[in-house]
Amino acid sequence: MNWLEAYQKKICTPDEAVAIVKSSQRIYVSGNAATPFVLLEALARRKDELSDVQVIHVLLLGKGREDPLSKPDMEGHFRHNSLFVGPADREAVKTGRADYIPIFLSEIPDLLRKELPIDVALIHTSSPDEHGFLSLGVECVSTKAALESATVVIAQVNEKMPRTLGDSFVHASKITKAVETSEALPELLPEPPGPVEEQIGRHIAELVEDGATLQMGIGGIPDAVLKQLHSRKNLGIHSEMASDGVMELMEAGVITGAHKTLHRGKVVATFLLGSRRLYEFAHNNPAFEIHPADYTNNPFIVAQNEKMVAINSAIEVDITGQVCADSIGYQIYSGFGGQLDFIRGAAHSKGGKPIIALPSTAKGDKFSRIVPALKEGAGVVTTRGDVHYIVTEFGIAYLHGKNLRERAQALIEIAHPKFRDELERSFSQRFSQAVSLP
Repeated sequence: MNWLEAYQKKICTPDEAVAIVKSSQRIYVSGNAATPFVLLEALARRKDELSDVQVIHVLLLGKGREDPLSKPDMEGHFRHNSLFVGPADREAVKTGRADYIPIFLSEIPDLLRKELPIDVALIHTSSPDEHGFLSLGVECVSTKAALESATVVIAQVNEKMPRTLGDSFVHASKITKAVETSEALPELLPEPPGPVEEQIGRHIAELVEDGATLQMGIGGIPDAVLKQLHSRKNLGIHSEMASDGVMELMEAGVITGAHKTLHRGKVVATFLLGSRRLYEFAHNNPAFEIHPADYTNNPFIVAQNEKMVAINSAIEVDITGQVCADSIGYQIYSGFGGQLDFIRGAAHSKGGKPIIALPSTAKGDKFSRIVPALKEGAGVVTTRGDVHYIVTEFGIAYLHGKNLRERAQALIEIAHPKFRDELERSFSQRFSQAVSLP
């Protein structure tokens, strides 16, 4: 029997496919724009038959189509164990109906292979090619590791999923059940950056040289940075994410990868998130390589890119340079993601620049994001020893190799003016008093 005949016997309805899931199993769900909503909705219909099913995943989108397994009435039937909290499961984590595992994105694939073995992997793929290979399309973070370790693999096979190249394929013979669909992927449409984001983008653009390789994530600041780079030449991308802004700079001839020291000429990422035009642009496009996160985010791999510029965001930064990026006090907001993976990789790159960028205030200038001390319960994602550049709309503070007094002074200079006096008072109190140890 050839692969096509075998594959066709695996095709079934969503309800037939998820009937294989049992109580107390651990299931993996591919995330981002590759969330297999058809399979999740079928699984939700079985809730009264199932109990204590653990759901492992990275970022699940919460705009538009909702994740049905994180709703309150799913408690006792399904419990999320999130590797990166997002809009879909943030409320469930906040109220104790779901859990969060703090972990670097680069380490997730190995975690699934060794410590969190998967019973059933629910994945979202392209249609098979003539050789029987299905592409993981727009998301490959830890999906490949999950399906390789899973006992059962259920694929939502979507003819509208782009066929991306790289280390992003699974053969039809590895699939247990296949549910064929034709559904548009979720989109994250870029919004015009506001004046604060634009100013931060201008400051960061000053640090980006011709021939640099960039990493950046989701949001207004990365988009604003990309819009400031049209005068640069031969930029490259080695990132966990590629967005519409990357596509636009590729079309403009700014991103060529011609000077990359690793994967020359290629945009390397572990997931794509943006508009339908981005997904269509990436389809069968040899300029893109999609790899698992244990490759794209491995700091030792990242560091092989010369002039590596890593741009990441923060919720707050204290005046010694400690960066909180995953929580607001005790409340988990997101996750480690790839921040420290890329900060450390860029720090060890020849000519590299690790950057943390954030608006100076929150809630309409009511609160400073540069603070005397992190909130009680807040987690440190990037340590003060890893920080190099901190950027707000008021400028750039370079902290690496600076003592605590120098760091505080540099950060106060880029804080919002209305909070500088308060920060100065905290600075004076903190550093004018000798500390005696018991």
